[in-house]
Amino acid sequence: MREIDRLTTERYGVASLVLMENAASAVVRVIVSTLGGDVAGKTALVLCGRGNNGGDGAAVARLLAHAGANVSALLFGRIDDTKGDARTNFEALAGLAASSESIAGSIRFLECGAGDDALRIAQEHLARSIDVIVDGLFGTGLSRPLEGVYADVVGRVNKLRTSATSSPLVAAIDVPSGLNSDHAEIIGPAIQADITVTMTAPKLANVLAPASNFNGRLIVADIGSPSELLAETKTDLFLTDENDVKRWLITTRYTPDSYKNTHGHALVVAGSRGFTGAATLCGNAAMRAGAGLVTVATSVSAQPLVATQVMPEVMTTALAETDRGAVSDDAFGYFSKFSERADVVAIGPGLSSEDERTRAFVRKVVEQRRTPIVIDADGLNCLSPWPEELHGSNELPIVLTPHPGEMLRLLGGTDKSSLDDRVTAARKFAMQHRVILLLKGGRSLVAAPDGRVFLNSTGNAGLGTAGAGDTLTGIITGFLAQAKRFSPLDTIIAALYIGGLAGDLAAREYGMRAMVASDIREHLSEAFLLLDARGETPNSSH
Repeated sequence: MREIDRLTTERYGVASLVLMENAASAVVRVIVSTLGGDVAGKTALVLCGRGNNGGDGAAVARLLAHAGANVSALLFGRIDDTKGDARTNFEALAGLAASSESIAGSIRFLECGAGDDALRIAQEHLARSIDVIVDGLFGTGLSRPLEGVYADVVGRVNKLRTSATSSPLVAAIDVPSGLNSDHAEIIGPAIQADITVTMTAPKLANVLAPASNFNGRLIVADIGSPSELLAETKTDLFLTDENDVKRWLITTRYTPDSYKNTHGHALVVAGSRGFTGAATLCGNAAMRAGAGLVTVATSVSAQPLVATQVMPEVMTTALAETDRGAVSDDAFGYFSKFSERADVVAIGPGLSSEDERTRAFVRKVVEQRRTPIVIDADGLNCLSPWPEELHGSNELPIVLTPHPGEMLRLLGGTDKSSLDDRVTAARKFAMQHRVILLLKGGRSLVAAPDGRVFLNSTGNAGLGTAGAGDTLTGIITGFLAQAKRFSPLDTIIAALYIGGLAGDLAAREYGMRAMVASDIREHLSEAFLLLDARGETPNSSH
């Protein structure tokens, strides 16, 4: 990002001070919007460090005052300690505070020095009634833990934010102070923000847990850096946004002459005696995701119950079973013949992995696949640790969708620290076995066989509910069925994004605590309409 800022100035003649002003304007727009469209009469406390992040904060304070807020801005240091664009903004703020210029709100600017004096001044201001706190203490240059007055102020801001009687909006500039912007790990005390406005492109700490948990809602602001500079950047880590998914939806729109066969046949191998819910959730989600035909293949003793639980549109078929009611390898011949009519196979939810005959069946299905295959839950457990000789291919991709526990089993280990760097672990596994790996978690990601990793930007903690993984597998399978000529990787990225968005919409209606997996499925239609209303409306796609 520092290189992009430098090139924006050197190659395109955009002054760095203009970029700083654009950044401040973006932060103010977000604050105003979040507070209902008006900050007139609101009280704001802006905390500024001596660097460029503090310079952004000084510009935010000035713009908030012009917008009608009553602003107190604290510089932890002296103007004489600052330099460059930051100093220009602090001098402008000091001049505005000292002048008799008429502005819509009010501005008070204090240079706090350091040590006990700064702590006392900060404590006094934090004890007052505040509507919004702007964090401009430290930006992308921090690499060591906060100490002294900074650690104390951060602790007081976090305590104030969760107060039952006074809970100001906390907005961070670029990254919450206390985080190392280049790392997912927490290095020390850090601001817990409600909103983080980051400039031009997200930083690692904005999107990788646990650091990303401090960001609150992340907003990426365009401050004027040319898009071609971003395109030139060499990276193998990406954050998915709605435009990526809109392209997929537009490309796969229904046409006036399309019908069930053009939308593909999804075959879901799932469920066992006593475990029919996972099969039902997966099959129903595949249907609601847009597949033309969905069949749930399950064990003989589970099939009657699954047939009564799935949507009327979902078909079922029975597979030979073990004495425990799980699918047996005796079912492979029938399955192989039946699967000739399928465009994609999903295997695993509720399947059971205890019997060697079930494990043998799963292995044969994967090894002798004729379509893309999505493997989840017990399908993964049946193949853990992952066989070294089993690889995916461009023609017949293998899609794995583990949660962290299943990922550990795939790796053949029990050391949870092996997943501390989730991006590296997922990338290495996907490249080694030439699979597409969707690693679920607080920030789910998709790792491609070529080493690229795509972080998902939708979803919430409510998606941790029972059955949400089965629902996601159904969505992925339904998407792959109807996008036979589309990149499987892009299809899975789109399915993950839309599944998370449907979860966000469900949480908005029910709250995260009360939402269940079937609520995610029932909000898929709203997610589709939100992203591509034109394509989802009859007679508009042509």
